[in-house]
Amino acid sequence: MVKNIAVIRGDGIGPEIVEQALKVLNKVAELYGHTFNYTDVDMGGCAIDKYGDPLPENELKKCVESDSVLLGAVGGDKWNDVPGNMRPEKGLLRLRAGMGVYSNNRPAKIWKQLADASPLKKSIVDKGIDFIIVRELIGGIYFGEHKTENVDGKSTAIDILAYNEEEIERIGRIGFETARKRNKKLCSVEKSNVLDSSRLWKKVMHKLADEYPDVELSDMLVDNCAMQIVKNPAQFDVVVTENMFGDILSDEASMITGSIGMIPSSSLGATTCGLYEPIHGSAPDIAGKDLANPIGTILSAAMMLRYSFDMAGEADAIENAVSAYLDKGYRTADIMSEGMIQVGCEKCGNLIIENLRKV
Repeated sequence: MVKNIAVIRGDGIGPEIVEQALKVLNKVAELYGHTFNYTDVDMGGCAIDKYGDPLPENELKKCVESDSVLLGAVGGDKWNDVPGNMRPEKGLLRLRAGMGVYSNNRPAKIWKQLADASPLKKSIVDKGIDFIIVRELIGGIYFGEHKTENVDGKSTAIDILAYNEEEIERIGRIGFETARKRNKKLCSVEKSNVLDSSRLWKKVMHKLADEYPDVELSDMLVDNCAMQIVKNPAQFDVVVTENMFGDILSDEASMITGSIGMIPSSSLGATTCGLYEPIHGSAPDIAGKDLANPIGTILSAAMMLRYSFDMAGEADAIENAVSAYLDKGYRTADIMSEGMIQVGCEKCGNLIIENLRKV
């Protein structure tokens, strides 16, 4: 099978971690007889330096025309003083909108080998942490109107949070379909005791539930959900929520797993062309020092194989190789612990490749 992948190496540690993921993909292609063609795309700070724009139209076009997109990380202190509408992160927002990816799917899974790295009590971790947060990605307050104006002599900032029923329904379907592929439990998170947008969200989700009688739907207020994630994460299987709530809850969920360096994510829309990236930032302080953990990017590549290319066996092979790497006691600096063997970014990628076996 031939697949065309747009590759955004980005800024900071982005090029290093993406390089390891590409090496893993190349090994998968060799084992399974696939061909992966890569097209480099400039986005973020590197695109600002090159073009004066965090995502020029011609670079976005490469992504839209690909079979999927693999992204490292963008941004850094170097670009802190550029105008707000030209910051590296604006390129990411433009990419999501241009690709029409409205669903960000982020697993919160603790690897058994890293259980001691979780900040939660052992009694909580032992119950298991393995759920996924489905976050609406291109609507809500981040994409609403933003303005600051003078009201009654006072400078007043206004940010508009708006959702229509179609936007809620399409992300709701992703939640239900994801739950169907897991343990058939879906928790819809909102703030319906205060917000009209959340009351509409709850109404649409319950109407949609009639189409999924095999999935158990529950509702939870966002503040309670934030507490329950650290109190009893084992209760969750799939969580679906709006953009800002999902942004906050998914970051919280990533920390209870022990390291953000291990967490992949996918962003999907109406087509199989998805955007795959680790959840961590560009970490410019360690860029070029061979210290970064590439596993989040490598697992993002595995998600791409599974969800965009329908290559479940190949994705399993990568995940098995990561588990075998951890079993042998290898660790990058971010997850290093006593008695383990510390390795750098490149060595980590090479060791995972050594453990790749056809499933």
